[in-house]
Amino acid sequence: MKSYENLKETLAFYGVNCNEPYYIFSGNSILKFPKKSFRIDFYAFCICLAGNIELEIDNNTYNINQNGFLISAPSTIIKFKKVSKDFRMKLLFFSKDFLLKNIANPFIIDKMNLFRYGSYNILEADIQQAVPLYAFLDYLKIKTSIKGKFTEEIIRTIIFNLLLEIAEIVSLEGGDSKENKKKKKELFLKFDELVKENILLYKDVGFYAKQLCISDKYLIEVVKKATGKTPHQIIDEALLKEAYVMLGNPGYSITQIADLLQFSSVSAFGRFFKKYASISPTEYRRQQNIS
Repeated sequence: MKSYENLKETLAFYGVNCNEPYYIFSGNSILKFPKKSFRIDFYAFCICLAGNIELEIDNNTYNINQNGFLISAPSTIIKFKKVSKDFRMKLLFFSKDFLLKNIANPFIIDKMNLFRYGSYNILEADIQQAVPLYAFLDYLKIKTSIKGKFTEEIIRTIIFNLLLEIAEIVSLEGGDSKENKKKKKELFLKFDELVKENILLYKDVGFYAKQLCISDKYLIEVVKKATGKTPHQIIDEALLKEAYVMLGNPGYSITQIADLLQFSSVSAFGRFFKKYASISPTEYRRQQNIS
């Protein structure tokens, strides 16, 4: 594992000569990323403008899409796994010593509770939350190009305000609080009920996310947390139950069942059923003596 000990060495990988304790990247395309895991010894904030990136952080894999962001503390281990061709991001690096210069409380960043996973956090902001984050980064870019008497103090203040804005988003997410766990459980129960009520008509995860007024990604997170399964698996399980019920009724032909369950063809239904039951619908009926 490659360990970059300071900001200057990390940026040198990208051909950037930086002698400041901070760096702001405006959103242009990055042509290369480190292939191996590396440890960074500074604070980093990255927000996705377009496309997506797959990261491995402390041996956990995450996908960051548009308006999604990573905030990480020193010592975080990062590996870039997959990057889409249209991936664009805004990026801020800064050292702890720079930010806390002349600050009496050395634990002020810790009190913001930015890091859900120990040394980092990954969240997806909505557009209203993302706009001020972009604005702070754009303002930082302007101020870092100016060398005035109070430039460092202004930059430090902007970074603090940016961190407070991020902390506000994190607090609204609720972390792993009891209240948030309760809300997620209620959300899953609503999803489960919706699936049972609509399984014959809708099998798309997007439909259920829309009914619950949440993103597909958040629905996946909620269901995964509650069951260890994906929403698609829950939908398939509900569909399979309906298939078993209908196959148990000799009044329905397999063709009719495929049609009622809205499969494109009898063979598509057969493939679906065999995937989970390990036998075909016809074989199942034969085993159950249903004719």
